[in-house]
Amino acid sequence: MLNRPLSLWQIPLLLVALALVLFPIFWLVMTAIKPPIDWNASPAIWIPSEPTLINFRTLFDPAAIRAYGVGGVSQAATKAVVGSIVASVSATFLAVALGLVSAIGLSRYSRTNWSTPLVILSGRMFPPAAIAVPFVIIFSLTSLMDTYPGLVAIYTAVTLPFSTWMLKSFVDDLPREMEEAAMLDGKSRIMAHLTVTVPLIKGGLFSTTMLVFILNWSEYMFAQVLSNTELATIPVQLAKYVTATAGTLYGVQAALAVLAMIPLILGGFFIQGHLARGLTFGAIKK
Repeated sequence: MLNRPLSLWQIPLLLVALALVLFPIFWLVMTAIKPPIDWNASPAIWIPSEPTLINFRTLFDPAAIRAYGVGGVSQAATKAVVGSIVASVSATFLAVALGLVSAIGLSRYSRTNWSTPLVILSGRMFPPAAIAVPFVIIFSLTSLMDTYPGLVAIYTAVTLPFSTWMLKSFVDDLPREMEEAAMLDGKSRIMAHLTVTVPLIKGGLFSTTMLVFILNWSEYMFAQVLSNTELATIPVQLAKYVTATAGTLYGVQAALAVLAMIPLILGGFFIQGHLARGLTFGAIKK
């Protein structure tokens, strides 16, 4: 049933859905290769007649776009790109590592009811705006404001509940008998998990890692409220391209957004088989 061909009325619906989904990406890419004169053209120019890479050059050489009579770019995006990589990779590693330990503990050794997992999950229930202010106060008192360790800490704290719950679902699917057999062969509990549990859930571990990385890579609010001069990420840098002197630098924004999309598209492609896992926790009871 899942492989049956589409009916005649489903094909146009699918095409319309694809057009709605892909149009923002099309417009973003077209804007990224438009010269500044075409950014605010009226009527809008859908496909530039003279594509240019000046917007991408401006990301790393702010003076490049001045040849077009446009100013206002005061900072290269290099720092933001490096900052996003450092913060996202570090926070993802910590969140997945701690989440894996927590998931194994909850799945195999928990002697409590569902209150503990729900308390952990509650960290994802609060809107970011509700917890941003307390973090700012705490980080101001501990000299973590405008630092990458502070940003990594808050990214880890926010994504750890999701990492724990998602990995727990994979560990729950694994029979306990396999780990017990390894312990009967003389392995310790830790070695049994390292040599049996982790290799058998490596697909879920990879999917969780990529999904947590996507969340960290695209996060804006915490990076914005914690940043001042030293801290920079791609979402924060995108906001800086709205200047008082040159207005909104649409082409430069679009160029940076295109570069930022590449890891997200690749990550989404690799984890597409597990994207619904986080939406179905508890939906099926064994």
